[in-house]
Amino acid sequence: MDRVQSATPQHSAGPRGADRTAPSTGGTGPEGGPGSRRAAAQRQQMRQDLATAAMELFSSQGYEETTVDQIAAAAGVARRTFFRYFRSKEEAIFPDHDDTLVRVADLLASAEPEEHPLDVVCRGIKEVLRMYASTPGVSVARYQLIRQVPALREREIAVVARYERLFTRYLLGRFDTGESIPSGWQRGGEDDSMLAEVSAAAVVAAHNHVLRRWLRAGGRGDVEAQLDHSFEVIRRTFWAASTPGARRRGSLVAPGANGAPGERLAESALSASPGGEVLITVARTDAPLDVVVDTIRAALSGARES
Repeated sequence: MDRVQSATPQHSAGPRGADRTAPSTGGTGPEGGPGSRRAAAQRQQMRQDLATAAMELFSSQGYEETTVDQIAAAAGVARRTFFRYFRSKEEAIFPDHDDTLVRVADLLASAEPEEHPLDVVCRGIKEVLRMYASTPGVSVARYQLIRQVPALREREIAVVARYERLFTRYLLGRFDTGESIPSGWQRGGEDDSMLAEVSAAAVVAAHNHVLRRWLRAGGRGDVEAQLDHSFEVIRRTFWAASTPGARRRGSLVAPGANGAPGERLAESALSASPGGEVLITVARTDAPLDVVVDTIRAALSGARES
């Protein structure tokens, strides 16, 4: 596997031949000015060019058979330029995640305190989905490649874990602020950290389930609508209970409201009594989310009747 020995970019190296190196930020204008924005756009374009070249080579000749030198040559740059943007060839498969992670972090930081923290996290993971949906063809090809290469699957797992950690930190921060939080959400003590991790994992799992289903369908269909449906299923199952003033973005959520008039409210798992028994269920990873939820509900009903 091609890897650079140091993660520190070698900016002292000069251009070689027709090498298209990263533009210097020095003298391009004040921070946030036209020169700065232009340089950032050029750097982003270079990342995309390298990622596109990598994907084309991986698809045509295989992942293991492709070298960093070949990727750089296909993009019209030198090997050293490749390593200014990516630490290894597998990292070139995921060129947009660093910027998306920053964008999601900014979204969490700017969320209104009155908005339910779980709704904020749902909005955050939707930014990740939009990143994939913006280039369906590339996303589908990448998904097919990742399924064939164990090293890329491991890399994808590590990337997903970064979002989950970000959401967990945000939810824990909401516990620590002392702000008004819906009942059933803030319990105090060690349960807070557990609930933050479980809630972050649930949102990420719903995203991954919907994304994989969309990718297996060739990137066809309204994937955002599918994700919104999954969020509503999760809300009805786990997050139905809330208090007045717990605001979803753009609207107030009444006590116990779940956005589905006429349906029986599900008891909130977050406000269940600490003395309740633990239920473990098993489901296939490719099962539709609503089928998984129905299975959990049936198991809960059976446990209560026994």
